[in-house]
Order: sequence, then C-alpha cells, then structure tokens
Amino acid sequence: MPTIEQIRAARALLGWNQHELADKAGLSQTGIARIENGTNQPNSKTLEKIGNAFDHADIEFIGDTGLRKRSIQSQTYRGTEGFKEFLDNVYHTARDVGGELCTFNAATPYFKTMLGAEWYEQHAERMQAIRDNFTMRLIVEEGTKDLLAKGFGEYKFFPKNLLPDQKIYVYGDFVSFMNFANENVEIVEVKHGPSAESFRILFNIAWEKVATSLKE
Repeated sequence: MPTIEQIRAARALLGWNQHELADKAGLSQTGIARIENGTNQPNSKTLEKIGNAFDHADIEFIGDTGLRKRSIQSQTYRGTEGFKEFLDNVYHTARDVGGELCTFNAATPYFKTMLGAEWYEQHAERMQAIRDNFTMRLIVEEGTKDLLAKGFGEYKFFPKNLLPDQKIYVYGDFVSFMNFANENVEIVEVKHGPSAESFRILFNIAWEKVATSLKE
C-alpha cells in the first residue's frame, strides 16, 4: 500500500492533479486532499484503490518511500473484482485516449453473470456516453446471441472452427489475454504499443476477409 509521501510523489511523477487521481481511483478530490494533508487516515480499501490507479499508470512502489516507473509493463487481473478493475481501465483509456478497441472471441456466457447485471449495465451506459471518443469492433462465434456491447460496438461473426479458446482484447497500448473457466476469469495484460498495433492489423484482416456481418 502506498504511503502519503508516495502518493504525492507518484502524482508529481505522472503530472496528475488531485482531481485526476480521484477520478482514476473512483474517489473524491476532497478525499484525496484530506489524505494528502493528513486530515483523514485512509483505510486499506481506499489505499488499494489509489494503488491500483497508480499501478495502471505503471508506477511501482518500493518500500515505504521509493517509487519508479515499471520497466516491464504487465499485469494480471483475477476474479470478479479483477474483471471490474480491467473494465474500469478500458473505460478510462477509451475516454482519455480513444482510438480502436478490438476484441477477438470475446463473447462468453459468464460475462454478465460474473459482473452482475446492475454493474454491467452501469458500465454499458458509461461506454455509450463516450462512444464518440472511440470505435469498438468485436468478433464472436457465429450464432452468438448475447451481444452485450451492441450499444457501443459493432459485431461480426467468425466460423467456430477458426476460433481458439483464447480471448483477446486490445485497447490503447494494451493487449489483454482473457481466460474464462466456468465463472472464474484471469486476464494477463501487456502494455506495448507496437504489439497492440500489430494485433489491430491482423484483426482488421480477419474482420474484412473472414468475419461476416450480423443479420438483423
């Protein structure tokens, strides 16, 4: 967990103001200010949210005083809370960076069940609210009915025999490999712009040459 001194130093390194940190951590600017000036003593859950926000920005904390930019930029999300954290990062990247979001073999019967209908609907609403900031295309197995991102993304079908078990989600500079087993999930994510761009090129070829449009 980061100390107050590390929170201030990490913000300075990234050039974030208190409002930006609060937004990325899901907290209030007032709350961040009170933590930094010592008025409030944050609990472990609050510090975890702040730590996760910095982790997404590739800040690594060392001991009680040090920090540095992560040299190997990778991360693993696990379970329902990890999945939500992953989608929070997708949202912030789509909002702040935009660009192309590509998902290959993304549909799963556990997707909405794991997140909960209410949480997913809130995520869908916030993505729809910023859909002018990005384009999103999704390739799913032919015959898939649960098109959960249809309000903010475009779908195409892919032949079942050509789809691997691996699910891949690319946004910003991130390439994410998603593995679902029953109602569990593990997402291994690498931040590497050239790799993300290479996948987009391959995705576009599959989208244009193999995938078929949905029939209304």
